[in-house]
Amino acid sequence: MQPDGMGGDVYGGRPPGFILWFTGLSGAGKSTLASAVRQWLATRYPVEVLDGDEVRTFLSRGLGFSKPDRDENIRRIGYAARLLAQHRVAVIVAAISPYRQSRDEVRRMATEQGIAFLEVYVRAPLEVLVQRDVKGLYKKALAGELPNFTGVSDPYEPPDAPELTLQTDIESLEGSVARVLELLRGQGPLEPA
Repeated sequence: MQPDGMGGDVYGGRPPGFILWFTGLSGAGKSTLASAVRQWLATRYPVEVLDGDEVRTFLSRGLGFSKPDRDENIRRIGYAARLLAQHRVAVIVAAISPYRQSRDEVRRMATEQGIAFLEVYVRAPLEVLVQRDVKGLYKKALAGELPNFTGVSDPYEPPDAPELTLQTDIESLEGSVARVLELLRGQGPLEPA
């Protein structure tokens, strides 16, 4: 039986949803990329962005920055992403998601539900991240004033085999977006250009 109980395709032939997961350190460019890719996808797809900072404010309020709390935050983001993708939404996640195991768990759960999951590692050298940091958080962390700061006083585990790695200190935003769209076309969620 179809979801509306009346038969037929309630989604109007819309292609299946998917999860595009941007991971990387603070300041690497995840949110900027997510916004740019969203603008392109929005003309073709219903699309939602789950930004790590916003999710912490609204969905994960009360969680701290211990490893169990960070893992739980990623589980919550993954759950929301799967719900949206099941309804044929293109979901873009922009979250540091520092631990490989929690990202792999989210991927496994999505894949088990038949949802395409594409991991994009967004990276730049630490000195570039420090320069980009308008809040001065990296400088505080490097001075020992900010505990549990990912990439300085807390670990970040890069993906072993992401579908794509973007080096945002040497690639233009337009070039990075083009590579993401090429990935989406090559891995199946988007129709070839």
